[in-house]
Amino acid sequence: MSQPPNRPELTSNLEAILHSQGYRLAEEDIDFLAQPELRPVRMQLELLKPEMRLAEHHVSSTIVLFGSTQIIAESEAQQRLVRAEEAAAKAPDDRTLAREAERARRLLAKSHYYEAARDFARLVTMCCQPDSEIHYVIVTGGGPGIMEAGNRGAYEAGGKSIGLNISLPAEQIPNPYITSDLCFRFRYFAMRKLHFLLRARALIAFPGGFGTMDELFEALTLRQTHRMQEIPIVLFGREYWDRVIDFQFLADEGAIQDEHLKLISYAETAQEAWEIIDRFHRERVQPPAEEPPTLSQF
Repeated sequence: MSQPPNRPELTSNLEAILHSQGYRLAEEDIDFLAQPELRPVRMQLELLKPEMRLAEHHVSSTIVLFGSTQIIAESEAQQRLVRAEEAAAKAPDDRTLAREAERARRLLAKSHYYEAARDFARLVTMCCQPDSEIHYVIVTGGGPGIMEAGNRGAYEAGGKSIGLNISLPAEQIPNPYITSDLCFRFRYFAMRKLHFLLRARALIAFPGGFGTMDELFEALTLRQTHRMQEIPIVLFGREYWDRVIDFQFLADEGAIQDEHLKLISYAETAQEAWEIIDRFHRERVQPPAEEPPTLSQF
């Protein structure tokens, strides 16, 4: 390496060059990678990183499990209700606190869905990951509530599970039950949704809110338009879903075809949900194990 002339201003300039943003390797320049013009590159990285890591773990197929972050284990839900009722009792004229206590009571009544999601994930994992074979791996959004229950059930069964987390203004910390090497964080919802469905062999939606319905309708639309592999879509807890979405009304109004109602099944127990999924695939010719189903025409 040639030495610069022994001049202070050149020595100083060389130091500035070596520490400049332009001199950084592009792959190491976070500021450069974060620029708007690099969005296509970032999206490609979000496609490739989970794809390569899941291949390393020989994950050939998944079952997607969605549901509310607010539906938690019964003991925690009971504690939340106690706190809400105590706060409401201290300010009996505060309608907001009274409303929060009522919501807490309703969420406690739905805590059995947490246990059902946990049981379902445990059952699937025990059935589909024997002898280190990796099939029908539970994949969730990686957060709390029903997502935690899904990862927890797989963890308790001694198997692997996946978490697809997302960067949000209110940061969502991954639940502790995800397989440590299979928890991914995304910037882009589009890439996250793609990875939910790329290997999916089934989708089960427990009671949830906007996020659950967004992901549910994404899958229903892709199935309706034949843009993805055939999978069963199971809604857990018919009483809840019939109140939230009147699918029959959509068909009666001509907004969807009657046949589209067949895209949806309902279950009330973990065993019933698993039997729906198992029967769905037993009635169809299975693709070769080395060629997992993927979204068509992507």
